Amino acid sequence: KKNWRKKACTQPIFLLLLSAIFCLLSPANASANNLNASSASLTGVDLAGGTIKVQFDISWDNSWRSSTNYDAAWIFVKYSTNAGSSWSHATLKTSGTNPANFSIGTGTAIEIVVPADKKGAFIQRSANGTGSVSTQNIQLVWDYAADGVTSAATVRVKAFAIEMCYIPQGAFSLGSGGAETSAFYSYPTTTNPYTVSSEGAITVGTSAGNLYYPSSPYGGDQSGPVPAAFPKGYNAFYIMKYEASQGQYADFLNTITSTQASARYPNSNASYRHTISGSHPNYSASRPDRACNYLSWLDLAAYADWAALRPMSELEFEKACRGTASAVANEYAWGNTTITQATTITGAENGTETVNGNCSYGSATYGGGDGGQGPLRCGIFATGSSTRESAGASYYGVMELSGCLWKRPVTVGNSTGRGFTGLQGDGSLATNGDANVTNWPGTDAVGAGFRGGNWVDVATYVRASDRNYAAFTYASRYYHSGARCVRTSP
Repeated sequence: KKNWRKKACTQPIFLLLLSAIFCLLSPANASANNLNASSASLTGVDLAGGTIKVQFDISWDNSWRSSTNYDAAWIFVKYSTNAGSSWSHATLKTSGTNPANFSIGTGTAIEIVVPADKKGAFIQRSANGTGSVSTQNIQLVWDYAADGVTSAATVRVKAFAIEMCYIPQGAFSLGSGGAETSAFYSYPTTTNPYTVSSEGAITVGTSAGNLYYPSSPYGGDQSGPVPAAFPKGYNAFYIMKYEASQGQYADFLNTITSTQASARYPNSNASYRHTISGSHPNYSASRPDRACNYLSWLDLAAYADWAALRPMSELEFEKACRGTASAVANEYAWGNTTITQATTITGAENGTETVNGNCSYGSATYGGGDGGQGPLRCGIFATGSSTRESAGASYYGVMELSGCLWKRPVTVGNSTGRGFTGLQGDGSLATNGDANVTNWPGTDAVGAGFRGGNWVDVATYVRASDRNYAAFTYASRYYHSGARCVRTSP
């Protein structure tokens, strides 16, 4: 939704174009969240301090905060000083929770959490509760001077929001003790899951109590250690509640340069339910709420870097699926072994359609809706009365971790993957459209694997602990690969 107005100040004149980009997202037992921002303006310019406030209202349905975890919106701002020809990532003024001169507004009590790099902010409930959030006059302070913008500039600003789930710090199990391919276990017994109890280095090997996994063509080299710097999932992090949607990816393409966009554009419209078409800077998706397929590792990494997020590790993937619950042999992300294939879409595919089943896998050709084979709408399995199982939700309310599109976490199955240190993206891409963050897997995609299955493959690949392709290297675009990113908790 777009809201803009011209804002005049005594000396500088800022032209505000504030656009909030949202996918229809939902927690484990709820319908679409209807995340929305409105009444956007630039206000409170401080010429001496080189700051100005980005003010807006925000609302979404079916929000929650409990003793287990909570949902949040990751808000980040892009600005242009050349009438929209190019966009840069805005730096906020101060880090911390509810920083000075930021405003939590009025309405539902929220908190604003700004990470140390000040590349965005998490907006989330400040106390336990469920239901709708509706908060007015939230203010984030943009440090435009730190970004090299002068007070005389004419500036356009776009703010983006991605719905996240908070994954709290805590020990968890790797592997289920089942029959999954190349699953983790605690040596020597394959039926004994391995417990991750800290972010310390993990020994991989054949001594009692070591982390290990069986040999398979693409499971990895069975070597280690997993260094202390590698993100293991013990420490808290935020994860995108859904895979990146086609609408979100189109918005990404429209706010990078034409050269960058030409490298990142899948150009697969009408193939396997992919609907992004057009040209820079006017790409659009006719089904914006549908999960975005045809994304390569480089596409995912660039999207993560642009949004000031990062790739997840495969250990974080299992933590997001299983949480702190005891492992169940051969379980899916929703915690048991019951799975029902989605085969029939009900209603027009306009963001309100529903589907039978609780998982997209097995190359189903859909009856109803647009038909065909491919990904579904983000969060399509969740309804107002769904359970964790029927919604296909993880322990923490994360959707589609099993099925739909391949997840692309960084593997522990080769030395390149183990060199990943979890640095965040900074909002800026290389000139050629690649991510440019140290120690992320690079252009050859070595170190980036596949977890969680997809709409094509059989149900065994959908299991939370299956590592059949955990260290498989593939750099090109897949019609069944998508993007899901994380951010280390401040």
